[in-house]
Amino acid sequence: MGHKLPTEFEQAIPVMNKIREAGFEAYFVGGCVRDLLLGTPIHDIDIATNAFPQEIKGIFPRTIDVGIEHGTVLVLYHQNKYEITTFRTESGYQDFRRPDEVVFVRKLADDLKRRDFTINALAMTTEGQMIDLFGGQADLQRKIIRAVGEPQERFHEDALRMMRAVRFASQLGFSIEEQTLAAIKDHHALLHHISVERIQIEFIKLMSESKRSIGLTPFLECGLYESCPGFSNHLTGLTKLMTLPETEIKKEAVIWTIIAYFLNLKENEVNRFLRAWKLSNQLIKTVGTILPAYHYRLHDFWTPLTVYPLSREEVIMVEEMLALTNQTGRLSEALACYDGLTIHSLKDLSISGADILASTKKKPGPWVGELLEEVEEKVILKDLPNDSQRLMQYVSERGDSK
Repeated sequence: MGHKLPTEFEQAIPVMNKIREAGFEAYFVGGCVRDLLLGTPIHDIDIATNAFPQEIKGIFPRTIDVGIEHGTVLVLYHQNKYEITTFRTESGYQDFRRPDEVVFVRKLADDLKRRDFTINALAMTTEGQMIDLFGGQADLQRKIIRAVGEPQERFHEDALRMMRAVRFASQLGFSIEEQTLAAIKDHHALLHHISVERIQIEFIKLMSESKRSIGLTPFLECGLYESCPGFSNHLTGLTKLMTLPETEIKKEAVIWTIIAYFLNLKENEVNRFLRAWKLSNQLIKTVGTILPAYHYRLHDFWTPLTVYPLSREEVIMVEEMLALTNQTGRLSEALACYDGLTIHSLKDLSISGADILASTKKKPGPWVGELLEEVEEKVILKDLPNDSQRLMQYVSERGDSK
């Protein structure tokens, strides 16, 4: 490559030069090289070297052991951080995920041949010279995802690679090469050995991309979905995901809500389904709020009382879901309804339960909460102003009439 490298690479060159000055080799590897060739944004710069971790620690004064047993040391250099990984070979994958043994090696070729796909098995020198031992550049041009070497070997080493294949198909809009696809179909059940958390990360990346249907097709046709929590009996519902428009969906709550809707999950099934996917409590709570709100919006437009329990962000998500599922989203009107509310939660109300109790000689009881709810509703409907004096007057009148 004759031209100047992007800034992210240029900033890393002094680090690599230091490794080389100490008598070792250093290369840019993996995703950053792939993304450079594709002309897409560079995320992380990964550097591979034949220097062993202790040797790297001897070259740089500021390092962190982030995965030293696998040969990775984080080097802090000026304002930047770089993961430097020693060339390695792996063997004996008893759990279809982690190698039983990692052996550090001195040859780049040995390191590249253990990588997942040809497009990720590219290396590049600081001068921009490509090292492509497996036809990765040709596969990039042909828009193909192909396993390095024997695909079944790669998938037995790490079964998550099958999910990565379908995720890259979605992310890049590439097709999966025939033998690689056949191996996924033959070995899809190995995904059972992989933790739900790892599968979930790849699945959400797949679903967030605009070309998700390119990844969903092999995900469903090869049977990978059968190893995912709550999916195995829902092929029909999952197939509906293919009808989503070609737009990115960056909000994870929207993705899970659409899935729960397409799978036709009952209200009491949603929580269990999301917990099986090991999602955060906050995410489960959000889905639990926006799914019934979406069902409501399919038939009715917002009123002050129906929009009130939601946050502004949740209103946006419901309208976004309508647009994604071929309904008519009315975002600006929905936000006008939400923004026009006098209060957005009980804490915005100018009186509290304690105020009500203090103004009467009655004993505490459920009546306090009931009266507060009544006042809250009247303020939402603008039957009463959110003014403490006026509200306390209403409370006093209600108290007298009881």
